[in-house]
Amino acid sequence: MFLCAKALMVSIVVAGAAFPAVVAAASAASGAGQARRPVIAYVANGGSDTVTPINTATNRAGRAIRVRGGPVAIAITPNGKTAYVVNNAGSVSAIRTATNKVVKVIGVGKAPRAIAITPDGKTVYVANTDNGNGSTVTAIRTANNKVEKTIRVGRDPEAIAITPNGKTAYVANVQGSSVTPIRVATNTAGKAIKVGDRPIAIAITPDGRTAYVSDQGSGVTPIRVATNTAGKTIKVPDAGNTIVITPDGRTAYVLCGAAVTPIRVLGNVKLKPIKVSGEADAMALTPNGKMLYVTAFTDASFGPVIPIQTATNKAGKAISGAIGSVAIAITPDSKTAYVVGLGGSVRPIRIATGTALRLIRTGIEPDAIAITPAGRHLRWHQRRQSIRRSGLVLRRGDHLQ
Repeated sequence: MFLCAKALMVSIVVAGAAFPAVVAAASAASGAGQARRPVIAYVANGGSDTVTPINTATNRAGRAIRVRGGPVAIAITPNGKTAYVVNNAGSVSAIRTATNKVVKVIGVGKAPRAIAITPDGKTVYVANTDNGNGSTVTAIRTANNKVEKTIRVGRDPEAIAITPNGKTAYVANVQGSSVTPIRVATNTAGKAIKVGDRPIAIAITPDGRTAYVSDQGSGVTPIRVATNTAGKTIKVPDAGNTIVITPDGRTAYVLCGAAVTPIRVLGNVKLKPIKVSGEADAMALTPNGKMLYVTAFTDASFGPVIPIQTATNKAGKAISGAIGSVAIAITPDSKTAYVVGLGGSVRPIRIATGTALRLIRTGIEPDAIAITPAGRHLRWHQRRQSIRRSGLVLRRGDHLQ
């Protein structure tokens, strides 16, 4: 999306959503009125040190936002005012979404990989995988974009998830074969929780009772949040780097080689694996929880995207994805999936028909994507000013927890 030369700057008057929001601009007009925030997909391009904003209404890419040092992950505050971009070189770029300008570059640890923001938007946590004498998590205060505390965790932290009530952040330590709980109120680490070998992904149920940790050794370990104790490991061969949980909290899905394994949360029961074409690499649930989309690597130029109905756990016909598909995200209205390809493009897929749409060019080697929440109404006040044509903000990852 591009901002007009004469624009109406806006201020959000609704509470922050569960996922990042963006600030919108309305065309110049007299008086006061309402505008609807656009839904924007933000793609981190690790090879060109940029982020590409894509307007999901038009599937057009805006002007790239320059960051530094190889962006690998993005998260946006719940109020939508600031986007935080994790740079592999050891920094986080804070971007003001109203202007798409980097307002501060914050130094963190070496080789940062994962990022998460508390539900109240007050604290950003960044996992640093290599700090020489020990791995750390950097806590950043969003009010002033300053480092609040550096927290020692286990070796090689690669994933962070925060409980819905915002009280605890869980950090998966790959080399430490453990999960470190961090008390958000004091930014202090609790006793490490032993899990399986090389934990690589973590997700928390919507009710906040259980954290599921996927490891590359034995499978999936459920952690009881109330006591920070690990339960019996659920055996899932070749458990991968992604785990997601349906909005109703009934089912967790884990990537595992050429399949996706569902786990019934009630009783922690492993269900029959769902086979996919090629090596499953990334997946995302539609916000309504009805469909799961899985990207896979194959010998084909365009990796397939496999739709799975969560009601039946049946895989549908594969859809053409992007070259070297590595990430996927879905719009809040559950209408469009966006598949990121290392070849420098994003493939939109119309969910209702399973149709692959025109490729959208991005920067070099994109590998992360995040999409802003559905646009709620927000009030604006007329204010004329000149704004350079510019795209909006960025992601996830993820990556976005």
